[in-house]
Order: sequence, then C-alpha cells, then structure tokens
Amino acid sequence: MARIVLASASPRRQELLRRIGLTDFTVRVPNVEEAFPEGLSPQETVKYISREKSQAVDAAEDEIVITADTMVFLDGQKLGKPADESEALAMLTALQGRHHTVCTGVTVRLGSRMETEAETTEVYFRPVSREELLAYIATGEPMDKAGAYGIQGVGALLVEGIRGDYFNVMGLPVLRLSRMLSRFGVHLLV
Repeated sequence: MARIVLASASPRRQELLRRIGLTDFTVRVPNVEEAFPEGLSPQETVKYISREKSQAVDAAEDEIVITADTMVFLDGQKLGKPADESEALAMLTALQGRHHTVCTGVTVRLGSRMETEAETTEVYFRPVSREELLAYIATGEPMDKAGAYGIQGVGALLVEGIRGDYFNVMGLPVLRLSRMLSRFGVHLLV
C-alpha cells in the first residue's frame, strides 16, 4: 500500500482515519490562506480549498495525500470559526430552531493524479434557550469549530437530527473518502 499523508492539523480527522483502519499515516499541515473566488456554490467552495491545500503539500510520487475542508452554511452564508464568545453566541442563536448545511471537500492525490469530491449534510438544531447557549459556550468547545459547535462533543445536545453523513459534520466523510481511496488502490475492508 502507498504511504498515506494526511494534510490536516485536525485531531478529529486524524481520529477518523484511525477509526476506519488507517493507522499508519504522516501528518503534514499545509500553509494555505483559505480564500476562494466569489460566486462559488458551497460545494464548489470546499472543493476549491481542498484542492488548494493538496497542492500546497510536498509529497513523494508514491505518497497518497488526503486533504479536506469543512464549512458550515446558513442560508447560503458561510459560518466560520467564531472570533470570540459574542460571535459564537450570535452564530448559535442564528442556528437554533433551524437547519443548516455542512459541506466538506475531500481531495486525494497521488503524484499528478488528483480527485476532489464534496459531501453535504443537513443538520437540524432544536430550539435552544439563551441560557443553554451561554452554558455551551462556557465549555470552550465552540471556539475552534466552524459554525461554533462540535457534533461529536457537548454540541450534540443542540442537534435534533441530521440528513446525511454524520462523519462529514465532524470534518471527514469517511465513506466517500474510502471510495475515493479504493480508486487509488487503497482498499480498507479487503
């Protein structure tokens, strides 16, 4: 099997790779400004940034590079990581009682061959009181997460339901990734 490089500093992505049986990989963090052209759809946006991250990582010809970019969109507007607690409260207040979209672009590259796909998941937040939101923010969990929540942590208490890939909301759609890797000769179940 080719050597695997995960081009991400995300501990969640590293954990998800291990969960699906990829335990022998190297982490290389790309240095990329996450800018993108105006007018792209959410799916096109995350695919664009994922490709940019992949191209920013040096790799040997026999190394498979995996990159991903996850964004949260509410009414077509991107919600990034909150700058402070008041911004986290504003984001979470906007999300409560509504649905929003989580999109992840995934790129797999081996040598000059590169494939990029996007996964979309709809997330439904239950109605939440201001007091609950403030208590959640006090945990510190929202501060390094797009959309100001983590579905894999205490933020799960805000989520009423999802339609789509749960792992996509964590930052890496593992089923889509496994299918992409199989086209590069990496078969996780065989």
